[in-house]
Amino acid sequence: MSNYLVPLAHPQPDAEAFVACLRGEVVPTRVPFVEYLVDDLLMKPLLESMGRTWVEPPAEGSHGTADAAPSREPAFWDNFIEFWYRMGYPYVRLELSLPFARPLLHTADTAPGAQSDRLWADYHHGGLQTWEDFETYPWPLVSDFDFWPYEYISQHLPDGLGYIVNHGGGPLEWTSHLLGYEHMALLLHDDPALVGAVAEKVGGLILEFTEQLVDLPGVIAVFQGDDMGFRSGTLIRPDDLHRYTLPWHRRLAALTHEKGLLYFLHSCGNVASIMDDLIDDIGIDAKHSYEDAIMPVTEMYDLYHERMGLLGGVDINVLTRSTEEELRAYVRRVLDHCGPGGRYALGSGNSIPSYIPMENYLAMLDEGLRWGS
Repeated sequence: MSNYLVPLAHPQPDAEAFVACLRGEVVPTRVPFVEYLVDDLLMKPLLESMGRTWVEPPAEGSHGTADAAPSREPAFWDNFIEFWYRMGYPYVRLELSLPFARPLLHTADTAPGAQSDRLWADYHHGGLQTWEDFETYPWPLVSDFDFWPYEYISQHLPDGLGYIVNHGGGPLEWTSHLLGYEHMALLLHDDPALVGAVAEKVGGLILEFTEQLVDLPGVIAVFQGDDMGFRSGTLIRPDDLHRYTLPWHRRLAALTHEKGLLYFLHSCGNVASIMDDLIDDIGIDAKHSYEDAIMPVTEMYDLYHERMGLLGGVDINVLTRSTEEELRAYVRRVLDHCGPGGRYALGSGNSIPSYIPMENYLAMLDEGLRWGS
C-alpha cells in the first residue's frame, strides 16, 4: 500500500469547505471525497496497516443487521472514526436502524477473506401480509433505541472532521421490506390503505429517529438512503411515490434544513421521472448512487449540477472489474468533467462492498488526491 497516498499520515479535513463545495459557494482545488458505506472487509486491513488493532463489529441478530444491538465498545468506534479520518474523507458517516423485524435471505459471502454470510431482503414474503399482521406487528420504539454510538462519535471528532448521520433504510425501503416487494405491488392495487398505513408508521418512526440526530454537535448533513428505482424506472409508479414516500422525504429535508444542515439522498436505480420533484419540491442538496448503464455521473452532472450537488459516481462494475490502470483513467475522466465546475465529490457509484479489490478502492482515492495538484 506504500505506493498510494492513502491512508493519510496527517489528514487535514475541512467539513466547512465540503459543505461550501456542494452548495456551489466555492470550487475547491481538490475534489472532496464521499462514500456511503465501506465494508468491514476493507476497513480491517487498512486500519491494521495504520497500526491499529481491529475490533469486531456487533454480532448480527436473528433478523440480520437491523436486529443487531449497537456496540458500546469505544475501541470499535475509535477505529470507525480513524478510518474515515485517515482515508481523507471530510466527515464520518454513521447509519443505524431501528430493529424492524423482517425475513432475510442468507448466502455465503464469496469475497476473499469473508467470514460471514451476505444478507438481503426477501422480496417474495414480507413480515406483514394482512391488517391483522399490521395490528400485531412489534413496532420498535425510538425511545428504546440506544443512541450512544451516535453520541460517542459526535464527542470524539478530530478537528475539521464533520459528521453525517441518518436512519439506516428509508421510507420506501422499509415499507417494501415489511410487506415484501411483490406483495406490496399487489396491495397497491388490492388494498392501498394497508400500504399507506405501513408507510405512515415507518415514515413517522424514521422522522422521529432523525429528530434525535440533527442537534448532535458536528453534524453537517443527513444522508438518507432510500432505493426507489431499478434499471429502467421507479420501483413503484411515480404517483404512488408521491402518495406514500416522497412526503416523508419532504419532512426529513425540512427538518434538516431548519437546523442549517444539508439533506443528501442515496437512491439507486432510474429515478429520472421524479428528479424535478426531488430537487424542487423536496429540496435535496445532493444526490448519490449512479450507474453507467442508466446514466453516467458525467451526464447527470451536465443536467443537474447547477441545481444540486452530485456525489460519487465511479461505476461499481468499473470499480470491481477494471485493472488499476483502466480504473485510474476512468476516474481521471470523471474528475476532468465534474471537478472544474464544483458541486461534486468523488466516490463510488453506490458503496464499497466486500468484493471491491482493495487496490482499486485505493487507486480511486489516490487519483482524487493527485488530480488538480
